[in-house]
Amino acid sequence: MGNDKKISLMNNANWFDLNQAMSIDTPPWPGELPLQVQFFKRLTGSYIGGQGANGQLIEWSNNTGTHLVGPRAFNSGQKAIADIPLTDLCGEAVVVDISEEVSDYSLYTPEMITSRVEVKQGDILIINTGYHKYGWDQPDVYNKEAQGGIENKEFGYYLRHPGPSPEFFDWAIKMELKLIGVDCGCAEHPMNTNLRYMHEREFAKADAKMKDTYGKAWDELFPQDWYYELTHITMPKSGLLLAESLGGQINEIGNQRVWIMVQPLPFMEVESAWCRVVALSAPEGMESSSFFEMMASTEMLDMTLPFSVQTPQWANYIPLSIDYTKRVGGQYFGMGRNNANCRASFHLATHMDGEKHFSISGRSIGETPLDYWVGPGALADISDKVSDSSVYTPEMIEEVVDVQENDILIIKTGYYKYGWNSSDSNEFRYMIKHPGPSPDFADWCVDKKIKWLGIDCVAMEHPMNTIQRVFHPKTFEEAENKLHDQYGKDWDEMYPLDQYYQDMHLNLFPKGIVHAENLGGDLAHMESGRYFIGCFVQKGMELASCWGRFVAYR
Repeated sequence: MGNDKKISLMNNANWFDLNQAMSIDTPPWPGELPLQVQFFKRLTGSYIGGQGANGQLIEWSNNTGTHLVGPRAFNSGQKAIADIPLTDLCGEAVVVDISEEVSDYSLYTPEMITSRVEVKQGDILIINTGYHKYGWDQPDVYNKEAQGGIENKEFGYYLRHPGPSPEFFDWAIKMELKLIGVDCGCAEHPMNTNLRYMHEREFAKADAKMKDTYGKAWDELFPQDWYYELTHITMPKSGLLLAESLGGQINEIGNQRVWIMVQPLPFMEVESAWCRVVALSAPEGMESSSFFEMMASTEMLDMTLPFSVQTPQWANYIPLSIDYTKRVGGQYFGMGRNNANCRASFHLATHMDGEKHFSISGRSIGETPLDYWVGPGALADISDKVSDSSVYTPEMIEEVVDVQENDILIIKTGYYKYGWNSSDSNEFRYMIKHPGPSPDFADWCVDKKIKWLGIDCVAMEHPMNTIQRVFHPKTFEEAENKLHDQYGKDWDEMYPLDQYYQDMHLNLFPKGIVHAENLGGDLAHMESGRYFIGCFVQKGMELASCWGRFVAYR
């Protein structure tokens, strides 16, 4: 099957967004840090002159919202999120709806799964318990027995949801499942976590239910030393991964096979990370088995830089910092885990600038639908046409690749090789001397109806059309001399400030054409051509920009 045919089939497949909306209203895991968002910088607030940007600083715990739990969460010697290959996170999957068979505090068994669907060796398993109905972004659930006649969402979501039976994880390991995803607060039973001690009344109710249902007390069914060995040693070593707090369109794909993609931030230092989870089913007229074969034979090219405290941030932005608040050995009851609180501004590592970054009336990242983030696209390798502080043009792009209307466009300047994690790292060239677009480039993007853009350096703008021209007058002088030699014009003659200052932001974002910055990774080996491209960002409802996983398929 040809590449163009595969791109068309991926574009026509049925895409399902399985993420819960992420917000300052999203409850964190009990006792952990909720999402905090603040603007530390506004468009008119650049203190050194010229226009600034709407820059956000956030603090968060990785166990808030839809996230991937890596093996290092329970075993410090295992892989960090960045070490997990995409092939371990994507693949053929089965989604099972057991919502009619489970209730508060109950257990689900392998038999409940296999009686509804066929589970194959090596599958991804997504379990719909029905408890996503208690997600913060869902309508109220009425219960005349509850206080106020409405079920408490956070208690339902985090404390009362069902969990796996004693034999469940042993079964999952024997089946060599890649990953288990659940639509509630935890892939374990909440009473096999620290919540049994934080909420003793809830534990008493769960314990009573076990005695009534199975004739055994909780600790008879789940002896703590045995359960700790299973979940903190055996499971992490087996490579079994957990995705938690799924939601979105999960009810639309019950009891069927799909292709699942779990796309986490490639975090180097931490144990869990935000992720975007999507499911794909075959386009109309194509057998599911043929679609899965096609997806299995499609190469995934990860264009995302590792996310790390070592990643340099954009000038005058706040770098990433990490504070471990819990350690796997630090809980007195023996059920501890590693967990970190994080703090950063968005303009570091591979990220998507959303409309609100420069157009406050535009869409936030979370308000932007999934189908905007994925689609056919073109990669233009112009690395042999550009140099320090040079200008690239639409003609350079069209010389190397066929750009079609509504494409996603990725521009490879070659400056990825100067990024922080390269053996040829040169942060000054990467941040201050990378090439940038010509004055007609934004208009060309509008005429082409480009969906969104991506670039392999720190900014889609020419650095001398940003505040960097003020920070680095010597580099501005060098760039202006180069421009004059090439075009016979001074900088402000070719780029009048009122029209071209932060051109690719201010002239395109109000039109819905945004861009990703700091691409890298597999981009180094990619040639000009057509690809299917996906940006997988957390569904942040208040976020003006966000980090993500950027993947090309061919």
